[in-house]
Amino acid sequence: MAIILSINSGSSSVKVSIYKSAAQGHPPTQLADASISGLTAPPAQLTYERGSEEIKNQEVKGIRSNEDACEYILDHLVKDGGLSEIASRDDITHACHRVVHGGDYPAAHVIDEDTYHHLQDLTDLAPLHNASALAIVEACMKALPKAKNIAYFDSSFHSTMPKEIETYPIDPEIAKKNKLRKYGFHGISYAFITRSVAEFLKKPESETSIIALHLGSGASACAVKNGQSLDNSMGLTPLAGLPGATRSGDVDPSLIFHFTHDAGKPSPGSTKELHISTAEEILNKKSGWKALAGTTDFGTISSSSDPRCKLAFDILVDRILGFIGSYYVKLEGKVDALVFAGGIGEKAALLRKRILEKCRCLGFEVDDEKNDKAIEDVVQDIGKEARHRTLVCQTDEQFEMARQCAVGLQTK
Repeated sequence: MAIILSINSGSSSVKVSIYKSAAQGHPPTQLADASISGLTAPPAQLTYERGSEEIKNQEVKGIRSNEDACEYILDHLVKDGGLSEIASRDDITHACHRVVHGGDYPAAHVIDEDTYHHLQDLTDLAPLHNASALAIVEACMKALPKAKNIAYFDSSFHSTMPKEIETYPIDPEIAKKNKLRKYGFHGISYAFITRSVAEFLKKPESETSIIALHLGSGASACAVKNGQSLDNSMGLTPLAGLPGATRSGDVDPSLIFHFTHDAGKPSPGSTKELHISTAEEILNKKSGWKALAGTTDFGTISSSSDPRCKLAFDILVDRILGFIGSYYVKLEGKVDALVFAGGIGEKAALLRKRILEKCRCLGFEVDDEKNDKAIEDVVQDIGKEARHRTLVCQTDEQFEMARQCAVGLQTK
């Protein structure tokens, strides 16, 4: 029996989902969920769920880093008498790591010393995103010497994008040397969405074409043609495309040099190992809804009458509409469904309604009664009978990593 950890390490939290798989080729069964939050705003807090056993926001002391959080969670799993599948750390057979930027890796990859060093080199492309994941990878390689560590990349799903879409119109030699191209992200989520929607529509994945929106504190759009990524709103890094909680999304590239004269200088968050420019810090951490409305809580933004919140809401609607229109044309109107996903995509009924009202001309129509219902199924229909389906998908990146691991997909 395989015991699989799906690990998602962010700048302020570590989330671990635990699965078992009785036989290769079968989907995994979830055993427990554990997360530690508040790493950048102590005290750290543990949330743990296994069956009816639940711990919520329990303060834990001595947790100062992602590595500390990972070590604490591993100890907690071993000490949980109700989790008989993990009597010791040696019972854990696989650790699946979500790594945002995989460069040219077209699929998941077992992490050995060479792979780890290659991923370290990629950190310069995504210093704000890969560093925390690699810290956990290193910690797991030491803490779980008998487990196979596998990297699952947010960029891999988009390796099918055509050259004309992934290529930037800049000097080709410099672009090649510095690996400057569109990579696209949220790919683990889009893999889950594409497969789940295909099952819902009772179509082969290879014949399923959708426009998918992963809307959370980081937001993106994706055109999927016949089960493969055609285009994604994110680019060289996750900064491109839609605005997010603290990200600007697309802006005129010259804007930052008018915003600050220190754009190219190291930010206060830089270290000897982690090189972050002032421009990256401003556009990734000090922009988006936080800059516009003074909050990163989209629930507050969508329900507020404050003009600043209304503007932030309207900007997001506008930018999403731009990608829907573009992708509809790129897919030549052959679209099985428009799919909303991510924490905001699943919960923000008003946002979905506003977007769909503008998309009626394309053949998408919202059913207000269905749209206002709580989303309980993995895929749920919120549209009227129309030319195209309108769906919400409860995406699950943790499960998708474990599923790919369990069925032995792309883990060379």
